Amino acid sequence: MNAVNPRRWQALVVLAAAQFMVIMDTSIIGVALPDMQRDLGFSPGGLQWVFNAYVIAFGGLLLLGGRLSDLLGARKVFTTGWVILIAGSVVAAAASTAWVEILGRGIQGVGGALIAPASMTLLMMLFGHNPRELGKAMALYGAAAPAGGTAGVFLGGVITEYLSWPWVFIVYVPIGLATLAAVPALLPSVQGRRGSVDVLGAVSVTAGIALAVYAIVRAPEQGWTSAATVLEFAGALALLALFLVVQRTVREPLMPLAVWRTPGLATANLAMTLLGAAWIPMWYFLNLYLQQVLGYGAFPSGAALLPMTVAIMIFMIGITARLLGRFGAKPLIVIGLAVMAAGVGGLSLARPDGVFAVDVLPASLIAAVGMSLAYIPAMMSAMSGVGPQESGLASGIVNTTYQIGSAIGLAAMTAIATSRPVEPGDLAGLTDGFQGAFVGAGTVAVVGAVLALLLIRRPKRAAESTGGETDGEKETAHA
Repeated sequence: MNAVNPRRWQALVVLAAAQFMVIMDTSIIGVALPDMQRDLGFSPGGLQWVFNAYVIAFGGLLLLGGRLSDLLGARKVFTTGWVILIAGSVVAAAASTAWVEILGRGIQGVGGALIAPASMTLLMMLFGHNPRELGKAMALYGAAAPAGGTAGVFLGGVITEYLSWPWVFIVYVPIGLATLAAVPALLPSVQGRRGSVDVLGAVSVTAGIALAVYAIVRAPEQGWTSAATVLEFAGALALLALFLVVQRTVREPLMPLAVWRTPGLATANLAMTLLGAAWIPMWYFLNLYLQQVLGYGAFPSGAALLPMTVAIMIFMIGITARLLGRFGAKPLIVIGLAVMAAGVGGLSLARPDGVFAVDVLPASLIAAVGMSLAYIPAMMSAMSGVGPQESGLASGIVNTTYQIGSAIGLAAMTAIATSRPVEPGDLAGLTDGFQGAFVGAGTVAVVGAVLALLLIRRPKRAAESTGGETDGEKETAHA
């Protein structure tokens, strides 16, 4: 057993902050998009790639990031990821044309894809010796992801309102440099292991995911049954099929398919996929409702989402970890997704002449509670059955499924929201579209709750118990 790191809690701050920043990068550009469109000459259809370039690079390369973390050592990959993220931030901030902006966002996504799985590997090494400490650490680390996604909207609004849009990228430079300075003293040096990188697997899965998201994004404009859409989906399926073939045939695959025999891995990742597919469209369209229907500016719309962030932090840190230790993951995943569905369903009742305190605040807080209950248990379930040597791979898989769920969910709900043309100033038409997106996101959460109830199995009671652990504590310990 490795010696306990006396500075592990300080190290956790660095890891949680990294997770916060990586996920925040998906949302901080939200309220800045109109200014970026004006200054860089984005077309209305092209503007979405400021978001998609990051998500596709991030989600598509997470498996590679997990593999590199296992082979090269987690601290080395974590450090490299931050260097790349800083470089991408500089490119995005300095961009004077649309294609350079998209390039910068893609580079940021590559950095994030290295940081996220390396962070999880380091966390497991720092706290894996003690199940109770691991549960607390996972609560703090897990809270950083949805909090970062929600807080990004608020911070992006503040920065855009009082500075300018390039500052939503410049802010990553000092934070990244401070993180790099703290790495040698706080994060353990992790030895990698011998092996090779599955380049063909990495290229095929990234290209397949990118083409699938591209097809979904373009389908409402081209038509879901058009030849172009059908060919794009067929190409995506062919690339993903190639990835599976490669994984079965190469000596050291990027994602050994045998890992899916790990108890609970597939169902936990399914839950993470549907969680992302419900949560990200919810906050995205809630932000649009606040700005385009209720008339909020950049700063007020960001501030309106701050109560969700506070609720997530309170529940994840103060409540979810304790419930996880007592009841285990399955009940929290099921209940969390169901509660989220109720909150998102409440948002579908928002009115064109709505009031924040009535139409937004109660339902958004309910959705935040649901997210708080489900996220950490789903992640813990996905990580629980793998050994330390595969923690980077498992982390890459679970982060990939969440991001892919987010991208596909957002593309699908956007198709629903824009299915009918809306004239400028038609608040009722806008609201109808947003309501449809909220209904779709809530339906995804309901499906997730049902599937979690039916498919996730609770771990068998151990033959012997030491210390009188509850079933939930045993499940956490299994992680």
